[in-house]
Amino acid sequence: MATTTSAHTPHPTPRGTPARLVPGVLVTAVGVAAAYALSLVLPAVSALVLAVVLGVLAGHLPLLPPSARPGLAWATRRLLRVGVVLLGLQLSVTRLLGLGLGTLGAVVSTVVVTFLGTLLLGRLLGVSRGLNLLVATGFSICGASAIAAVEGVVDAEDEDVATSVALVTLYGGLAIAAVPAVGAWLGLAGPGLGSWAGMSVHEVAQVVAAASPAGAAAVTTAVIVKLGRVVLLAPLVAVVGMAERRRCPDTGGRRPPVVPLFLVGFLAMIAVRSTGLLPAPVLDGAATLTTLLLAAALFALGTTVRIPALVRTGARAVLLGLCSTLLIGTTAFVCLRLFT
Repeated sequence: MATTTSAHTPHPTPRGTPARLVPGVLVTAVGVAAAYALSLVLPAVSALVLAVVLGVLAGHLPLLPPSARPGLAWATRRLLRVGVVLLGLQLSVTRLLGLGLGTLGAVVSTVVVTFLGTLLLGRLLGVSRGLNLLVATGFSICGASAIAAVEGVVDAEDEDVATSVALVTLYGGLAIAAVPAVGAWLGLAGPGLGSWAGMSVHEVAQVVAAASPAGAAAVTTAVIVKLGRVVLLAPLVAVVGMAERRRCPDTGGRRPPVVPLFLVGFLAMIAVRSTGLLPAPVLDGAATLTTLLLAAALFALGTTVRIPALVRTGARAVLLGLCSTLLIGTTAFVCLRLFT
């Protein structure tokens, strides 16, 4: 086990009067506001990525008083889980089924191959187990949101979380330019390019940017296909959580839950959205709130990260990100050809 602070315990869990949480919550609110404002200026970079970057910067500057620690710890845990639950409201079973069984089969196959393949590549490269799991989940599912979700059930360091989010930013940004160019060379256009972008690019904002040159129909298809990957967040995190539970000996201490309650809530919100009863303004508001909550959790987590430990991950993590990106792009193209 590394000597750096574990992602499971960046600060002791705050207890006692809610007044202890106020300084940290206020700091988090300022960080989230800054991240959200920057995301409006830089739409290809999600507020979640910007939040963790700002959190890392804040943690290295003499800005955070010791009194902020309880509130930051609370934001890291509680707001993360609520954000993942509300993420389910962005997904509709009816909308996903509209993609057709062929495309859905391609999505599932791509996620499974990318996740398992990235784990194998990480072992071959000698990447730490925690970082390997985070990269495999983030690259195969939905970037920073998936990393934030799986972080709650794996034994990973704070620096691992920051590294995996940085890799999502790096390679997702490169994909914005690469997907339209390579897609044209492969003969993909319109919704076909959109499907490939949705299956291979990491963040939703990056998916939209990558599919935009192919037109509005490509963007619509790309977003729906991307949400198909997001649906797989629940089963994947549940499987990882059960694997971690079996791996951890039962010594009477804290063990990862069999199925985290926030994943049950995530699935429940998918069911609610699928009823079609919620009006568009409510769904739009929920989407914004989801972004803000996940950004708050990642900002708070970022304040615990220390750059020297982050740098020590070095070239192996960067190479893992490159290999995983090439793997998901190649697998997605092959699966689309085979299943659609």
